[in-house]
Amino acid sequence: MAAYLIARLAVSEPEALAGYLKATPPVVAKYRGTFIARGGATVTFEGPQENRRIVLIEFPTLDDAKVFYHSPQYAAARKLREGIAVAELMAVDGVR
Repeated sequence: MAAYLIARLAVSEPEALAGYLKATPPVVAKYRGTFIARGGATVTFEGPQENRRIVLIEFPTLDDAKVFYHSPQYAAARKLREGIAVAELMAVDGVR
């Protein structure tokens, strides 16, 4: 069953995020992930206004998402956003 990694990033230095944005796609692909949404326009229908960068990545399974997140390659990519973005990441099982 597919699983989805959801990331919300509050970016304080957008220009400095370029290294992270470049480093992440090959790691996502290596761990069988596919970007579904990557920082596009958002609309808040209910609740507080969402102003963070939203990213949605599909993985074949929840275990694949866990392996991706805990991989040494993603740990290296995460270091590239230290001090320039505060991130919240979670993963959820899909329904199909």
